Amino acid sequence: MSSVILIYRLGNFFYRNNFKFIGYLISLIIRFVFSCWLPSSARIGKNFKLGYGGLGVVIHNNSVIGDNCLIGQNVTIGRNFGDKSVPIIGNDVYVGAGSVVFGEIKIGNNVIIGSNSVINKDIPSNSTVVGNPFRFVQNARTIRYYEFDSHNKL
Repeated sequence: MSSVILIYRLGNFFYRNNFKFIGYLISLIIRFVFSCWLPSSARIGKNFKLGYGGLGVVIHNNSVIGDNCLIGQNVTIGRNFGDKSVPIIGNDVYVGAGSVVFGEIKIGNNVIIGSNSVINKDIPSNSTVVGNPFRFVQNARTIRYYEFDSHNKL
């Protein structure tokens, strides 16, 4: 587990236990040390990975991200102007570098989002999407090609 994720988990612990100010301070430390916004209030599952230490990643405070997700560098996960909700991202999701995921949408399980894609609509499970505007390139994907072994560090 990378340093930024360990520090996030500490901040999330404080946030969940009503020490919200300490959680916010830890989020600021992450911001200035790792150049990413990974707020303590975000709900992130197990085995979460950030490419290149989360360089340039911005995740909304209310985001929900499932287990076994990999987020590339320079990814934004946030809300649309006027929307009150943010994306809900399922389990086993890969979000490629430079992608933007925004609005009140749901990303299913086992989804691959290609680099520099703009996602503003729901994506069903077992899909691969690319582009701006995004388009489906393959369905029924069952193999997580982005899974890393213990020797391959992000």
